[in-house]
Parts: sequence; C-alpha cells; structure tokens
Amino acid sequence: MALQRVGIIGDIHAEDELLEATLAFLHTLEIDTILCTGDVVDGPGDANRCAQLLIDAGVYCVRGNHDRWLVSGSMRELPEATDPSTVSTVLRDYLHSLPLTYAFDTAIGTVLLCHGVGVNDMRRLTPHDYGYALTVNDELQDLIADGRYAVMIGGHTHRSMVKRFGGLTVINPGTLLRRHEPGFAVANFGERTVQFYTFDTSGSVQPDKRFSMPA
Repeated sequence: MALQRVGIIGDIHAEDELLEATLAFLHTLEIDTILCTGDVVDGPGDANRCAQLLIDAGVYCVRGNHDRWLVSGSMRELPEATDPSTVSTVLRDYLHSLPLTYAFDTAIGTVLLCHGVGVNDMRRLTPHDYGYALTVNDELQDLIADGRYAVMIGGHTHRSMVKRFGGLTVINPGTLLRRHEPGFAVANFGERTVQFYTFDTSGSVQPDKRFSMPA
C-alpha cells in the first residue's frame, strides 16, 4: 500500500525525552508510519532509551554517521559522544541492524530515506546550496539522473527544509538536538504538504512552518 501520511524525525542525538514527546504526539495523528534519519547516539541524553523507544514504536530508521562511528569505536573524543562502556546490548544490536537507506512507495512516487544524501552519510545538502555546490554534489546528481525517486528524506545538517533540486524534492525534518532548534515534521504525500513542528519552552509540541511539495 502506498504511504499517504508519515511522521518524520530527524537526527536524534540521544535526546530521549524529546524523542518520547515526539513519538507520543505522532501517535495521536492518523499517520501510516514514522521515519527517522538516524544519528540515534552522541548527545546529552540516554541513547539506550532512544533505541528502545524507536523499536517499541516500530520506527523505520537509517544509520547516521554518528551511529557508524560508535559501532566502529571512532570519534569518541567528540563532545557528548556516547561512551561505548554504557552501550546496552539492545542499542548495539539496533545500530548494527540499521540500513543505509530505505525506499517506500507513496502517493506521489518512491521516497528514499537516508541520512546524508543517498548512501553517503556525510554528504551535506542545505536550502542555500546552489550553482557549483550542487554541481559537485555527486550523490545528489546521481539521484536526480537515476529518476527513480520523487522525494528524498535526509538529515545530517540539522536544518529543516523542503526544496526541489532538479526533479527531486528533498525534505529534511531537522533535528531533536535541543541546542539546534529541535523539531520534526509530518509529510502528507496525498496533499503534497509538509507540516513542521517545534517545541515551546515547556517542551510542548507546537505547529511551525508549512510547505507545499513542488509538483
């Protein structure tokens, strides 16, 4: 069945309390499923709890670069890096199970879920990229040339956006990391809209900007 309406969670970065609030809100809506761009670990909260919340909610999540780094034991000197000695078996197994990408059938065509751009979890794409920055973005150009995907959902930059690049609409839901204006999104493929949500000072979810997906 083609997806009509989905919740989209960006980079989590161990923000278990905001993840719990996001999932609770999304479960009050009529959505088909929940997608996540990864980076479950490396942040101020409880990464072990984040993994369990995602598992319990049946979220489709891809592997982020921070997840990859933790599994490989690299970049542990980063600020707020998740300590490998605190990683539960559940979290470790979960990170190992995460794919690079997912593809879903939707009301407007196939949607690719990834962390960066395609299989490159370090490739950045921002709403202000243009000209040469787009020309040398090989992963983006490959996806546009491929033509299989109507939409790419990616994260990594922590910057929310809905923008058309060539024939590809790109959605970035942002991040749950508190110091980076945390929020998430709901995409309605039937109506071609993306509604973003943010958190007020009390931690309550509030509607934010709303975009139309280019035809």
